Amino acid sequence: MERKVGTVVRGIRAPIIREGDDLARIVVDSVLEAQQQEGFVPQDRDVVAVTEAVVARAQGNYAGVDAIAADVREKLGGGAVGVIFPILSRNRFAVCLRGIARGLDKVVLMLSYPSDEVGNHLIDPDLLDEKGVDPYNDVLTEQRYRELFGVNPHPFTGVDYVEYYKSLIEEAGAEVEIIFANDCRAILPHTKKVLCCDIHTRERTKRRLRKAGAEAVFGLDDILTAPVKGSGCNEKYGLLGSNKATEETVKLFPRDCQDFVQDVQRRLRERTGKTVEVMVYGDGAFKDPVGKIWELADPVVSPAYTSGLEGTPNEVKLKYLADNNFAHLSGDALKEAVSEYIRQKDDNLVGKMESQGTTPRRLTDLIGSLCDLTSGSGDKGTPIVYIQNYFDNYAK
Repeated sequence: MERKVGTVVRGIRAPIIREGDDLARIVVDSVLEAQQQEGFVPQDRDVVAVTEAVVARAQGNYAGVDAIAADVREKLGGGAVGVIFPILSRNRFAVCLRGIARGLDKVVLMLSYPSDEVGNHLIDPDLLDEKGVDPYNDVLTEQRYRELFGVNPHPFTGVDYVEYYKSLIEEAGAEVEIIFANDCRAILPHTKKVLCCDIHTRERTKRRLRKAGAEAVFGLDDILTAPVKGSGCNEKYGLLGSNKATEETVKLFPRDCQDFVQDVQRRLRERTGKTVEVMVYGDGAFKDPVGKIWELADPVVSPAYTSGLEGTPNEVKLKYLADNNFAHLSGDALKEAVSEYIRQKDDNLVGKMESQGTTPRRLTDLIGSLCDLTSGSGDKGTPIVYIQNYFDNYAK
C-alpha cells in the first residue's frame, strides 16, 4: 500500500537541563521514550536535532559581565573605542554591551540605520525618503537623529534602543557618544580602536577598517575565545551566539559540539540498530515578512552535525515536470512517469530547468530552520526535535 505521509516532525519533551547533566543520555532516553509512547519506529536517516541552548547549559558555558569587561580591556586597552553595528536586542546584546562598556572609558556607539543587520528597525525607511536622508552616505549625530526622527520605539518590544543602549553604557561607568552610519569607516574620525559587533558581515567590516587605518580591530568573535577569570568561552565564535542568562551573565554558544552529536548518534545506533543523523541547531535562517526581522542572530544555524547532513538537496520541481515534460499525461501514467524521472534524475541538478525554484540551501540550514520553528523560543518544552522521512521523495 502506498504511504500517504511524507516528512514528519515531532517536538520531543525533555527534563529541564542543568549544568553537568549527561545530555547525550537524556536526549537518547527522551527520544526512545517518545517513540515507545507514540508508536513510531526509528529508521536509518531519521534526524535528531538538539537546540544549542541546552547543549551550552549542560556544558555550563556561561560568562559574567566582569569577564567580558576584562577581556575587552585587555584586547582594546581601555580608552575610547568604537562599538559598531550591534543588533538591537535585550536578549542578544544588552548584557554584552554592559560588559563591553565596563571595560572602557568611552564608547562611541555606531548604529546602522534604518535597521540593524537582522532587520530590527530604528527608523521607518519611508521616513528617510521624506527627510531626504541618504543612509549610504549620511552620518548622523544623536542630536540630528532626534531632530529628524524623534523617538522610535521598537514595534515588538516597545524599547527605544538608542536611549536604552546609552543608559546601559552610562550605568557601566563609561562616557558615551552615539552616531548613525552604514559605512564602518565612519567610526575612524572618532577613534582608531574598534570592536565590530556585526555577525554575518564581520569579516568584511574588519578588513575594510584595517585597510582604512584602524589601529586595533576586534569582533565579538574575538572576545572570550578563552576563559577569563574562570568563565566559559567559545574558541571559534567568542561572544557571538550568546544569550542573556541574568542581568550579569550570558550563556555562550556551545563548545565541542561535534563530539556531542557523534556520541548521540553512537548511542542511538547501539540501542536501535539504526543510523540516525544528529545535529545541534540554533536560530533558523528565515525572515519575518511583517516585522522584517531576519531570525538568524547566531553565527551559524548549526555548529555541529553528523556527516549524513552534509550538502544540499538535489531535487526536481514536481509542478515543472507535470506542466512541461509530462503535460500530455494524467492519472496513473503521470504518476509513474514523474516517479521514474525522479528515480533516474542526475546526481547534480544545478542549472537544470527541472530543478528551478527548489532553493538548494544547505541541509543543515533547512533542517535547523524547521527545528527552530518546531521548538520555538518560549515554553513548548521541546528542546529535541525528531524528524522522519525528510530524505524521502515522491518516487519512494
